[in-house]
Amino acid sequence: MRTICLLFCAALAAFTGEAQASETRARQILDRFEQANQWRDHVMVAAHRAGSMQAGKTLYAENSLAAVEGAIAIGAEIVEVDIRRSKDGEFVVMHDSWLDRTTTCKGEVTNYTLAELRHCRLVVEGTGAVANETVSTLREMLLATRDRILINLDNKLDVQALPGMIAIARDLGMAEQVIVKENLWNQQRIDTVKATLDATGGGFQFMPIIADDAVHDAAFAEKVGKSFTPGAIELINWRAGAQTLTQNGGPLFSSRMRAVSVRGGWHIWADTYAIVNKPGGFLSGGRGDELAVAASLPAETYGFWADRGATIIQTDEPKAAIAWLAANGFRVPYADEARPAEPANTASIN
Repeated sequence: MRTICLLFCAALAAFTGEAQASETRARQILDRFEQANQWRDHVMVAAHRAGSMQAGKTLYAENSLAAVEGAIAIGAEIVEVDIRRSKDGEFVVMHDSWLDRTTTCKGEVTNYTLAELRHCRLVVEGTGAVANETVSTLREMLLATRDRILINLDNKLDVQALPGMIAIARDLGMAEQVIVKENLWNQQRIDTVKATLDATGGGFQFMPIIADDAVHDAAFAEKVGKSFTPGAIELINWRAGAQTLTQNGGPLFSSRMRAVSVRGGWHIWADTYAIVNKPGGFLSGGRGDELAVAASLPAETYGFWADRGATIIQTDEPKAAIAWLAANGFRVPYADEARPAEPANTASIN
């Protein structure tokens, strides 16, 4: 009987392991996103504008399919892309309202039909290189990420555009992989966004954004959490031009905020990416990618925010962030990833 039990248990364990390994990568990531309290020892990485940079150099055109492939290859859990509309109402992936900086075309996105945007090739900023890729539609970007990685849509339109974006994701059978977000700063704004989302129905991820220029304590985040039951809340620690590096993360990265996030079951999301013509670490109290990579102080950036409760970090440097977090015990391998070797035993008990 004991032999039968051992064989059965071994078979069950093997089956369970195979089932976990057979889950899509996106499903594994989504499990961790939706179960924040079970994964407080793992920091997820979101690739800003799909993750176009490595070691301070731009490798891919931002918001490109090539950048998405690069982010997936290095193990990022989320790609963030920006959504606008063409002249004929198609959702397209583009950060700026103008095409000049990131494509071979000139002028405003809204002055081009989708057919015309198909002639606008993406540019690898700062290199002069023209990519073999044109402006993508939201549908194309979603297809590239389906079952592979979560995708965070940064809505550059008004909140009423969200239902249309989610409808496309639903049509592709991947709404749950999509994270949409909006800034919240008072009760009126909460009510406006909630009314739009409630009318849209469920099955997708909504992430509130709260910044410390308008919100100064965890009570508002707690209210937001109860209104939306999000998987994550994005917290921003603004940095003034002459401000020194934050020593405590600002008013939002407090011990109370960490307690509120645990009670609410949501991730704290921090941003370390750079913004052109703004002080370094503009969204992270000075502790951004410039400090981590250019100054070679990743512990003062990724380690600092992880120590203050962040379990998702959005960065322009996903490869550097993942490498440092993994090397310092902030990453738990997925079912399809190799686990770090166990240290050799150097002592015995007699």
